[in-house]
Amino acid sequence: MDHEQAFELLPGYIDQELSLSESLEFERHLAGCKQCQQAYEQQRSVSAQLRQADLRVEAPAELVERIKAALPGRRSLWERLVDRFAGGASGRSLGWAPVGTMAFSVIALMWSAGLYLSVPSGETRLTHELVDDHIRSLQFNHLSDVISTDRHTVKPWFDGKLDFAPPVVDLAQQGYPLVGGRLDYVNGRTVAVMVYRYKLHPINLYVWPGNDAGAPPPGIYEQQGYHLAHWSTAGMNYWAITDAGEAELNGFITNLLAHPAS
Repeated sequence: MDHEQAFELLPGYIDQELSLSESLEFERHLAGCKQCQQAYEQQRSVSAQLRQADLRVEAPAELVERIKAALPGRRSLWERLVDRFAGGASGRSLGWAPVGTMAFSVIALMWSAGLYLSVPSGETRLTHELVDDHIRSLQFNHLSDVISTDRHTVKPWFDGKLDFAPPVVDLAQQGYPLVGGRLDYVNGRTVAVMVYRYKLHPINLYVWPGNDAGAPPPGIYEQQGYHLAHWSTAGMNYWAITDAGEAELNGFITNLLAHPAS
């Protein structure tokens, strides 16, 4: 996490609006950054002062009335429904019986739409789950269950632990050495994770069976300061995540897809 990202998260951290993973990432950056520590103390002090009661000013009643009078008039939905069914200016009335049913239907529709829009998509939930898992693997030093740079050691380690055989390739000559593997639980199932490195940056490659019919090519995007990519090929789902740059992750994916064993 750089300074710009930290400054963007700072107000949300002070107001306790960040997710657990965002808070942990921010605190990790804050612990080693004097500049961000100073900005944090300044904003926390300002926030505390703004919450003091003596800083609040009650608007005069006359001012409130003038503002209300200047606002354009707009009848509420309920008032318009009443006018519609009571006859309104036309003098024709549809009767009061349907009003309650209609109002209830409108409220139910708005409530249902709100619930639908507030639920994140499956892809979004999975992305957050993978980012959280990646962060945990770094914090608790649990990158690998089997530590080896030899694919002939890592691949057999998965035998009997999964209901599929994950492809394991060696990309050391391309600058992305294999350093181990582990089991993890993602998207409601046990998955294989191959761990690579680019210089000092770990790359977690999550693999599990999937349908690659019509699958788009991998696209790289950023989430909480990490770069991710998702693609499917040869009947497998792949997710790669790292704190390395976009170009470095793209190079990893390009070499991985070009390898005969992938």
